[in-house]
Amino acid sequence: MAPAAAAAATEVEVTAWAAKDTSGHLAPFTFSRRATGPGDVKFKVLFCGVCHSDLHQIHNDWGGSLYPMVPGHEIVGEVTEVGSEVRAFKVGEIVGVGCMVNSCQTCDPCTRHLEQYCLKKVIWTYSDKDYDGTPTQGGYSTIMVCKQEFVLKIPTNLPLDAAAPLLCAGITVYSPMKHFQMDVPGKHFGVVGLGGLGHMAVKFGKAFGMTVTVFSTSPAKEKEAREVLGADHFIVSKDPEQMKAAAGSIDYIIDTVSASHPLDPYLSTLKLDGKLVLVGIPEKPLSIHAFSLTAARRFVGGSGIGGIKETQEMLDFCGEHNITCIIEKIPISYINTAMERLGKTDVKYRFVIDIGNSLKSEN
Repeated sequence: MAPAAAAAATEVEVTAWAAKDTSGHLAPFTFSRRATGPGDVKFKVLFCGVCHSDLHQIHNDWGGSLYPMVPGHEIVGEVTEVGSEVRAFKVGEIVGVGCMVNSCQTCDPCTRHLEQYCLKKVIWTYSDKDYDGTPTQGGYSTIMVCKQEFVLKIPTNLPLDAAAPLLCAGITVYSPMKHFQMDVPGKHFGVVGLGGLGHMAVKFGKAFGMTVTVFSTSPAKEKEAREVLGADHFIVSKDPEQMKAAAGSIDYIIDTVSASHPLDPYLSTLKLDGKLVLVGIPEKPLSIHAFSLTAARRFVGGSGIGGIKETQEMLDFCGEHNITCIIEKIPISYINTAMERLGKTDVKYRFVIDIGNSLKSEN
């Protein structure tokens, strides 16, 4: 049976919440999305995670923010229409869209399923312009229309609200763990920072069969790290004695912290040929003493999100191992308070907006 074809080519009006300027205040906003094209998937948004990058973007912390801005790139919803050329998705299926919605599809990274490193231009889900100049708007909205190549299938056994953050927080740590081979059973894996990214790294580390150590500046997080997330060890990183005791004991570290912090203390805990990979993005440059690397042939690298193929692999892995994010579900009306709390790291571990039940009823 052929897929449900798109109706007449008419734009669709969308209800959303947007930031209008660098104050970052979010308020009701209406705009139009394109009609469903031959290769498009249209879906009703049910849930959208609130990423720390949303907070940076609405305040233009990184420069280049485009307003009005509808944030959100951890989007889960139900397909309502597919284009005539779409075969992989059907009306009624649960799908997701993450951090990007387009790329050139022809450059070397794109042909290697690494669209996030597109040499021409990766098109981000919001605060960007597509190749035709149309502004992109994210998931704090009722409807998404996306090219089928950037739509993902959500495992049916996962709770949809807790699955939404996998589309950014999940893949951001999964991708470097796989690429840098930080997934070997029996190895010792360290996680710096226990927030949205960090708690997902702990979950993946345990699922891969590794011994996991959490580094945190907050002693209060030890109980949750051990008892809820299953971490094997917990180190208060501002305690010199605890850090000294861990010297040369860890095979790999993933650093999820987005605030400026010294790297040398963590490098000292790595074994010979140990790896430290950054996924957090501090606003200021980081410094490293060269001896911290040369003394034990250590490596420091970085990673962004994963490509679409790898993101689907990650979602399937999460479905098989029942891995989701620990969330606090909120109505859209709470979003400005949520942003204030996010700026104070007052969330365990990801806000997720119940778009389906709160946005439509308030506008």
